Amino acid sequence: MQLRHPRLAFAALALSALAGCANMDDRQRGTAGGAAIGAVTGAVLSSATGGKAGTGALIGGAVGAVAGNVWSRHMEDKRRAMEQATQGTGVEVTRTADNQLKLDVPSDISFALNSATLEPRLRPVLDAFANGLNSNPSPTVVRVIGHTDNTGSDAINDPLSLRRAESVRNYLSDRGVRSDRIEVAGRGSREPMVSNDTAENRAKNRRVEIFLREPQQGSGG
Repeated sequence: MQLRHPRLAFAALALSALAGCANMDDRQRGTAGGAAIGAVTGAVLSSATGGKAGTGALIGGAVGAVAGNVWSRHMEDKRRAMEQATQGTGVEVTRTADNQLKLDVPSDISFALNSATLEPRLRPVLDAFANGLNSNPSPTVVRVIGHTDNTGSDAINDPLSLRRAESVRNYLSDRGVRSDRIEVAGRGSREPMVSNDTAENRAKNRRVEIFLREPQQGSGG
């Protein structure tokens, strides 16, 4: 269908920028997507108020590019560095939907059953994480969340999951990460990754999640 109104047609052209995102990295996709959406918004607003569509789209695109680029180069560098540091460990490094860097640490390298003592294999991962934070003074915030399986009661699992998160925080603090940058929480068995119907699945649910975000970004997890 052809758009008859020239201002809306101009705005629609901006959306074509989204089609070229396949070969971009996360940061570039955020910029392009924000620019396209901002251009459409700017053009439509300009049309409604009697202004020039081209001017509105350009202004909207510039604003949208900044808003869309919430996954900064700093965060992308952190993601790549942690992927390299955790290669072969079983730690999963991902970008969350709300633009946080997430490390999902499985039980076999984090904590033994019913224990809040760090496993030796987790320490090099936390060392790399702490070094990355200390090498860049930008005000990123760390959030550590401990989880258990459903073995035992909440009276046991809730404090155990919190102690696991606190163990990670204390280790990072000992390596120079300011404690006021680290938030901790224990979720007990309330947020399983998979069903607790087998020993293997229960082991997957006994885990620690570490989130890194920039202050302007929302929390998640």
